[in-house]
Amino acid sequence: MRRSLDVLYKASGWFGACCIAAICFLVVCQVMLNLIDRISTLLTGSAIGLTIPSYSDFTGFLLAAASFMALAYSLREGAHIRVSLIIGHLPKKLHRPAEIWCILFGMSISLYFSWYIAKLTYESFAYNDLSSGMIAVPLWIPQTALLLGLIVLSIALMDELAAVLRGNVPSYVEKGEGLLAKENQQDQSVAET
Repeated sequence: MRRSLDVLYKASGWFGACCIAAICFLVVCQVMLNLIDRISTLLTGSAIGLTIPSYSDFTGFLLAAASFMALAYSLREGAHIRVSLIIGHLPKKLHRPAEIWCILFGMSISLYFSWYIAKLTYESFAYNDLSSGMIAVPLWIPQTALLLGLIVLSIALMDELAAVLRGNVPSYVEKGEGLLAKENQQDQSVAET
């Protein structure tokens, strides 16, 4: 079970990374087309009018998909911005209950938004809602990526809750502290030189 969950989180993170790569590709292609247009204007006096239809819509959809699909992987790796100032100042015996409360609160929000986005995605599918760009994209397609990202995040939060209830340290704390320790070592080595 642990292995399959880790594969799910990594696959979700890789999907988000692929979406970012696709955004970069689209933007570079559009910049190249703009450059060709500019050169054409300088040489002939008129632009060709090269463009990727609805590229701004596609990059927006990809950005939303990347953001949501990477949520669970980022949580597990301790890469989310987490305000641990309050928990860090609590007595040691209150750390675990506070951590459980935070995970439960985050999980309830994630589950609510999963339900809401599922409902929105179904309505977009049922009413055949389309984007308003040059290329009309059925809105349920990008909304499905948001829904999947939220579902995987909900699963990751349930996984963290189970770990904390068993008495383990949450993975985001364990890995996040490791990242902070590496940064502090780097800062110290730079200061020494």
